[in-house]
Amino acid sequence: MTWNVTPERYDTPESTALRRDYYDEVAGRYWGRPATTREIDEGLTDDAGRLVPPTGEFLVGRYDGTAAACAGLRVMDPDTAELTRVYVRPAFRGTGGGALLLAATETAARELGVKRVRLDTRSDLVEARALYARHGYVEVPAFNRGPYAEHWFAKSL
Repeated sequence: MTWNVTPERYDTPESTALRRDYYDEVAGRYWGRPATTREIDEGLTDDAGRLVPPTGEFLVGRYDGTAAACAGLRVMDPDTAELTRVYVRPAFRGTGGGALLLAATETAARELGVKRVRLDTRSDLVEARALYARHGYVEVPAFNRGPYAEHWFAKSL
């Protein structure tokens, strides 16, 4: 069983399905109930259009050919990119996909010419926070005022 992570358009059927699953999970966890179709649809209206070169990248992780994970990268300024929509489907967690996804986004960030990757996340996403810490991301002072931002991380490349 092997992982393969490659850039892909954010709006392909598989990428869209992964982003829908991402929003379903994070909204459901936040609200403590299943997310509604409307809530998921609203999540998909964000700025995903920036997840294409030269303003960013969207990556899809496949486990034995099955779309199982995704991550987005947005260039914020000449030196900084922001990691977003990091998601591994539950059936594929614990198989190393998260680590490969982070490594691939860092490679994409370097190729886009940035020197630092940052992200924000919520307190309830403890697995994500642990993943970032294991891979060299350190907590930093808040760099935005997002309604769901409770922890901020960064990593120099």
